[in-house]
Amino acid sequence: MANNDAVTVKEPQAPQESHARRWRGLGWGFIAKLLMMALVNALGLAIIFSAVNAEAWAILAASAALLIAANIIYFSKRTLPLKYLFPGLIFLAIFQLFTLAYTGYVAFTNYGTGHAGSQQQAVEATLIQNERRADDSPTYPLAIVRDGDTLGFAVTDDDGFVLVGTEEAELSAVDGAVIDDRQVPTEVPGWTVVTRAELFADANLQNEVIDLRVAVSDDAEDGSLRTRDGSTAAIYQSSMDWDDEAQTFTDKETGTVYYADQEVGNFVAEDGSRLPTGWYVTVGFDNFVRAVTDQNLAGPLLKVTAWTFAFAILTVLTSFGLGLLFALIYNDPRIRGRKWMRTVFILPYAFPAFMSALLWRGMLNREFGIINDWFFFGADINWLGDPWLAKFAILWVNLWLSYPYWFLVCTGALQALPSETMEASKIDGAGRWRQFRSITLPLLLVSTAPLAISSFAFNFNNFTIIYMLTEGGPPFAGTSGLGSTDILISAIYNISGVSGGSADYGLASALSIIVFIFVGIISAIAFRQTRKLEEI
Repeated sequence: MANNDAVTVKEPQAPQESHARRWRGLGWGFIAKLLMMALVNALGLAIIFSAVNAEAWAILAASAALLIAANIIYFSKRTLPLKYLFPGLIFLAIFQLFTLAYTGYVAFTNYGTGHAGSQQQAVEATLIQNERRADDSPTYPLAIVRDGDTLGFAVTDDDGFVLVGTEEAELSAVDGAVIDDRQVPTEVPGWTVVTRAELFADANLQNEVIDLRVAVSDDAEDGSLRTRDGSTAAIYQSSMDWDDEAQTFTDKETGTVYYADQEVGNFVAEDGSRLPTGWYVTVGFDNFVRAVTDQNLAGPLLKVTAWTFAFAILTVLTSFGLGLLFALIYNDPRIRGRKWMRTVFILPYAFPAFMSALLWRGMLNREFGIINDWFFFGADINWLGDPWLAKFAILWVNLWLSYPYWFLVCTGALQALPSETMEASKIDGAGRWRQFRSITLPLLLVSTAPLAISSFAFNFNNFTIIYMLTEGGPPFAGTSGLGSTDILISAIYNISGVSGGSADYGLASALSIIVFIFVGIISAIAFRQTRKLEEI
């Protein structure tokens, strides 16, 4: 009798991979990723520790979140698209979003000259600024000492003891120091004595020594040790007395009391006088209101705004018109040497704009410029000193710089026009002007209108041509610090104080936001009109 029981046959199983083979299977790509992520984590942890030391909690939170996200994305198999997008998103957040957000934050503060730090920093700066040599201060023999990058003072007191202190640590006695017959320390354990030759040979070191202040004790009222010549030191005390509990400064000489006004970020007396050093605080919309109500600022800013729009619009229209004219002329196949002529006409586009502006600045010089000498028979024409002539000069130079771009763009657009449409219009009896007005120009505008919008936005903020050619001058009468050829971006540059003078970053940031809104609204409207043109 046959055995009908089913027999189960087991298929042979593949041997398990060894750990070494699995490691080899990971490949060099995985090892490179490990090394790269190790560097990323090291950099991220360094930023986090620095943020902790600086008490920058926002930077700490953002850095920690980005670091955790990076490790999850690059060690997970389910986030393949993010592996390529994540670096770009980080750069976008740092260089675009953060910049915009920080500019917006500064616009609502009084950040600028005299308001560049916290209240505690303002207190310390005020005490230092009002330091005077104490009347009863002896003159101490001094040696400059160094421990790595840390500078310090070593002085010999009346009892012959050597005391050493730094900017961070007050004076304290040091054992085992050696002094010469002039009571100047020559050897200080744990420190390197800076020789006079080293001090005189290094100007930066001299400035650091002069700026160095070493506290005499842990009581700020005792003053600090300072030097003027690097060989002797004396005790300096502040003429201002700070009361931390009452939040007031008292002038020891006059008795005037200055109260901390948290609304304006200044120490203000009852008579309205204030100390020069304050701190930054949130001021709401004060910067925006000031831009339109301050008599010294509102008038010049209104003129600057009008000129900015005129400059941007006229530049686009003139450069587009001239570029289109040359493109139409040199698109005619009957003209010989068209390639060479096109090369000549685009040469201004090949030179850096700032170099071209400086070149034109020299040629338009009133005294020795070749424009007056060659073309106006030596006439005394103040091209850059008269407000209207300076504006004309800027428009002319910018036309010379800009038309080659439109010459190239319009040449390409003309060559891309459908020849069938042009031939059909000729058959229908349309003349050249009718062809240009009804066919060529509308078709050109479809492709060039977005470029015209971007050109307007660029010239609205064309800082280079203004600063290099006229520096915004000639200046307006008054104390605004603005000039007849300033556009908004150069006005913001002057107000920010980057070029020197008093800085007002809060007002400059507020104006930057206004410029951003202007350009955004105009660009949005123009792009809507462009879409309508495409439909037509």
